Amino acid sequence: MSLRHGLLGLLAEGPASGYDLARRFQEALGSVWPAQHPRIYAELARLADGGLIEVDSHGPRGRKAYRITDDGLAEVKRWLAAGEVDHTFRVETLLRAYFFWLMEPETLRAHLRAERAFYEETAGTLRAYAGAKDRGEWGTGPQARAMRVAIEAGIRVNDALASWARWAEETDPMSSETFGTAPPPEHEA
Repeated sequence: MSLRHGLLGLLAEGPASGYDLARRFQEALGSVWPAQHPRIYAELARLADGGLIEVDSHGPRGRKAYRITDDGLAEVKRWLAAGEVDHTFRVETLLRAYFFWLMEPETLRAHLRAERAFYEETAGTLRAYAGAKDRGEWGTGPQARAMRVAIEAGIRVNDALASWARWAEETDPMSSETFGTAPPPEHEA
C-alpha cells in the first residue's frame, strides 16, 4: 500500500482535512501503515497537484478540507483491483527474532514477555473496535463492513504473534536441549 492510496481511500468516505486524515490514519491504519502529519500534508499537496483530490472548503487558521475527484476515485479503484500486491510482511519483531541468539537469556525472556503483552493488548483493542462495529455504532454501510473485515485480520495477526511470543518464551529458543522439541502452537487450517 502507498500513503497516497490510503489517503484516497479515506477521502472516498467523504471530505476531510489533513488533521482529520492523520487522526483517521492513526485510528484505522496506524498499526498497518503509520503516517505522520508532515508526510500526509506533503502527499495531499501531490494528490491535489495531480488532480486526484481538490479543496472542498476552507476553515479557520488556514484549515483545508479535501475531497476526492473522479480521477482520484478511479485511481484508488485501479489500485484495489491491481493484480500485483506487495505481500512483504514488514514486522520488526520478526526481524529481531532472527538475531535472538545475540541476546542474554533473561533479556530475551523479558523481551518475549513484552512482545506477548503488546500483541495481546493490541488484539484486545481491536476486539473492542470490532464489538463497536458489530453493534453498528460506526454505521452499517459498505465502509463499515469493509473496516470490520480489516479489523478481524488485525485481531488474527496480533493473536498469532502473541501466541508465537508465548511459544518462543516457553520453548527457550536459545537452549540446545529444548529448541525443536516443543510442539509448535496449534494452527487453524
